[in-house]
Amino acid sequence: MKALSILKYTNKSWSILQNRSKDIMCINRIVRPMSTVDSKELERFSSWDKTLWWNLNGPIHFLHFYNPFRIQFIKNGLINAGFIVQNPDLPLEGIKIVDVGCGGGILSESLARIGAQVTGIDVEPKAIDAAKQHAKLDPDILKRVNYIQTTVEEFSQEQKETYDAVVTSEVVEHVADPELFLKECVKMVKPGKSIFITTINRTLTSWLSTIIITEYIMNRIPRGTHEWNKFITPHEVERILENYGCKTISTRGIKYNSLLKKFAWSSSTSTFYLLHAIKQKN
Repeated sequence: MKALSILKYTNKSWSILQNRSKDIMCINRIVRPMSTVDSKELERFSSWDKTLWWNLNGPIHFLHFYNPFRIQFIKNGLINAGFIVQNPDLPLEGIKIVDVGCGGGILSESLARIGAQVTGIDVEPKAIDAAKQHAKLDPDILKRVNYIQTTVEEFSQEQKETYDAVVTSEVVEHVADPELFLKECVKMVKPGKSIFITTINRTLTSWLSTIIITEYIMNRIPRGTHEWNKFITPHEVERILENYGCKTISTRGIKYNSLLKKFAWSSSTSTFYLLHAIKQKN
């Protein structure tokens, strides 16, 4: 009955969501904050116990299941963009990556395990502490990954055109200003190099699956983790990146089965998607 009631309300809710989204997008064009940090989001993530990041049975277990797909997309994207693998055991050896919004280091560690030199940055101190503590468990990882508590706008001022790749995964939907955030990310990419973004599309499907079902019906992740109005479409991301000199070369959809706790590639980008863009040379 709970699910049925929600679905009966879908048409009205969807109309409200669409109107609110349009209003917010208009406001964002007029008044932009000077920081990408959303204080409400920061407070939410600060309340998390730092042990949650590496608990495979915890509320953010899905990030661990997502990892193989993220790694595959990044590795294939770099190779398709011209990177030549020298060491099959460490296919990303020689690549310098910054993971923006690294959280507890789940993706950063995986990239380091396949050879990349990774800098993970995040504004949340407990997340950075969790990342540092976990990295200490493996000396091989420790020498290839470095974590810094900072904001993207602060870090980008010191690291302009420094990295072969900027990765920001499941972060854009949590920042105060997506355009400013992506602009700062682009600053750190060397001309001719890559930026990888994974996030959630703003559709009826994503509202139902990511918020209503996953958070409120199945309680797979903490309620309030996502706000539908902050989701961003692939077209919007592509437009922003184009404004700052990047050309999108690949977008792939992925789906998550909450019952089976499994991800799979999808021909649809209606919920989760991964995007790869190249910063154009001057």
